[in-house]
Amino acid sequence: KYFKEAEDAHKSGAIQKLVPRALWWFRWGAMITFLSGVALLAYRHQGISFDITVGALLGTLMFLNVWLIIWPNQKTVIASATQVAEGGEALPEAAGSLAKAGLASRTNTLFSLPMLFFMGSSAHLSHGLLSEASTAALGIIILLILALEANGIFGKQGPMTSVGGVIGCGFGLTIVLYGIMAFL
Repeated sequence: KYFKEAEDAHKSGAIQKLVPRALWWFRWGAMITFLSGVALLAYRHQGISFDITVGALLGTLMFLNVWLIIWPNQKTVIASATQVAEGGEALPEAAGSLAKAGLASRTNTLFSLPMLFFMGSSAHLSHGLLSEASTAALGIIILLILALEANGIFGKQGPMTSVGGVIGCGFGLTIVLYGIMAFL
């Protein structure tokens, strides 16, 4: 909301100085979270639950979104702001890059609620081992998640335009995924 209300000079300064620092923490937080998750899954040496598999799929896509979509596009936005601050022209691709990074970020927020739920439910409300899971349920869940990821790469924000909308969609996705796991 700040960026919508800020004066151009303040917005430019924030993009040049604050955004790179914040994104550094997001990037490396995603890396550490991903690697620690992989290490914990490898350490268990037990059957992996259906729930943890869904959570791990969501977490992996979130990690990839940060490193392969959000960060590269934000670098373009930062470079454009720096160029303008130095008296140059804005990069023509900056607006599109900002939109791509924003949609991928909203997609990560969408995925975060079911990811957290299924990581916790794997121990406390498990749907059993992955090897015992319904093939139909697993296939539908993977297709649904991949369709949402494709929207996060190529699509539109739709109902995720507002913070409330993306959080509501996250709760809705959690319920839908849980229902598929429970009833198929």
